[in-house]
Amino acid sequence: MSIIVPDTSVIINGQLVSQVESGSVRNAAVIIPQAVVDELQSQASINREQGFIGLEKMQRLTSLSGTYGLQITIQGLHPSADDIMFASNGRIDALIVDVARENKATLYTSDRVQHMVAKAQGVRAVLLYDDTPVGNDDSSDLEFLKFFDAQTMSVHLKENQKPMAKRGRPGSFLLTELDDQPLSAGYLKLISSQILDVTESSDRGTIDITGTGASVIQYLDYRVAITRPPFSESVEITIVHPTVKLSIEDYSISEKLMQRIADSAEGIVISGAPGSGKSTLASSLGNYYHHQGRIVKTFESPRDLQVDSGVTQYGKLDGTFENAADILLLVRPDYTIFDEVRRKEDFGTFADLRMSGVGLVGVVHANSPLDAIQRFIGKIELGIIPNVLDTVIFVLDGKINKVYDLELKVKVPSGMTESDLARPVIEVRDFDNNTLEHEIYTFGEENVIVPVDGESSENTGVHKLAQERIEDIFRQYDPQVQVKLLSNSRAKVHVAEHCIRSIIGRGGSNIDEIQRRLNIHIDVVERNTTKENESNSNLEFTISESHGNIILAVNKRYALKHVDLHVGKKFHEPARINRKGQIKLSPHTDVAHEITEISSPDDIRIVLRNH
Repeated sequence: MSIIVPDTSVIINGQLVSQVESGSVRNAAVIIPQAVVDELQSQASINREQGFIGLEKMQRLTSLSGTYGLQITIQGLHPSADDIMFASNGRIDALIVDVARENKATLYTSDRVQHMVAKAQGVRAVLLYDDTPVGNDDSSDLEFLKFFDAQTMSVHLKENQKPMAKRGRPGSFLLTELDDQPLSAGYLKLISSQILDVTESSDRGTIDITGTGASVIQYLDYRVAITRPPFSESVEITIVHPTVKLSIEDYSISEKLMQRIADSAEGIVISGAPGSGKSTLASSLGNYYHHQGRIVKTFESPRDLQVDSGVTQYGKLDGTFENAADILLLVRPDYTIFDEVRRKEDFGTFADLRMSGVGLVGVVHANSPLDAIQRFIGKIELGIIPNVLDTVIFVLDGKINKVYDLELKVKVPSGMTESDLARPVIEVRDFDNNTLEHEIYTFGEENVIVPVDGESSENTGVHKLAQERIEDIFRQYDPQVQVKLLSNSRAKVHVAEHCIRSIIGRGGSNIDEIQRRLNIHIDVVERNTTKENESNSNLEFTISESHGNIILAVNKRYALKHVDLHVGKKFHEPARINRKGQIKLSPHTDVAHEITEISSPDDIRIVLRNH
């Protein structure tokens, strides 16, 4: 009787079960290493699909043992904590080879490295893998394929819900019900098992992401996302498949933009909402540059762009694109398509590559082209943004909807007139007609995007911004402050008489510091007011405690309005009255702590804000 020792790979991918069912393996002693059982149990305990699939295959093997004359036993040592920690370095694999050697057995594996190591140590080994050519595969019986036709963009399968599909093309699709019967967890488990089997047993698929309760698999041109508890509340499978493959000629691109893309654009950002066709356009650009004789690579996770075979698709290296960027610079591409620039480190990698001279086309989720630019602000220095992205293309319903051109200039922002207010300004212009639409610059301590709409100076974005900024600062002295902008560099602030001394400060030191921060001259004058007007703004309230929270209750007619809180002589951040007419303060906040310390509710003022 032959003796077989399977490793984890042939258990999970079902190759050993297939060998038994085909009759290639029968009347054999199958020794399953304890390390294999523990590894599968460990993966299943953290809700990884591979663990569940492997344990199911072991059950299947046991059920076949009587029919095919198999004697199944479990032998070997339990892996230690160090073995588990260094499993990726081959410690578990070494335990499996030891079991095969001690029993003078044949090792069955689908891992080429494991096969070579066993042979090198004098252990008989059989390499089992599916070598069926991609063009002639037998995967047509995969259950999920029955939900797809030529118009299906994505299929959405969820436990206890009816199967749904999006059919059409980007910007024009319908959510369609595929069946009137809800799906069971067992059926979804069958689908996920089939996908993982064919992925593990062939080179037609890769597992791009795996974690506790979630896996993302790229199988051929299908992107599969599988989730289960605890990540999601129930089992769900989402499968996305491209329905169209477009060339750059299929888009209505102006001659001016085409010339920019061909000759000078090296920092392109393609933005749009999910499903708008961003990645389709990015694929078209990648293929266009490839056909122009350029070296083109991609950064993707998962790798699902529809690019020509001459375009190399890179994933993350050791979990990050930052590590992959080191390799990318060594292969010297002309252009790189960076699909899904999303995390903070992705923006840093994008900027680093661009500053290194690599031509980049980035894909960014955004509801507008301006939002795409906004996502770079704060993640990279403001002044280098025009050097990192020079062209922003917004895609809507599968078509190019808007194109922005970015340029850095040192100038006085629109709406300002004083020459000493000049600063670095990023101009955002409509690419087609060169109209200046927005300016990005530092105002005070904040980076701001200000629309340039050609209206009168009193209504420009910068004036509104300046007025709100000044009001926020002076409201801590007087909740009823009134601000009037006299010019681009001068403002008049009206406050109550008793507030003026504290605003000016000793020798004018306080007002000088405020003017320096705001970069504007401020005239402080007494506000014409009466006690009656002030009392109308002070809301009556009752104070109570509920579940540890402090509740300030006012008249319900002030629901959803904003107020300023004054406790003693201290001003606190604005608060919002909820629908019940209450201001709920957590006991952990400073204002709640101060309220508990005061001697009388009369020391609390709730002042209704003007806007």
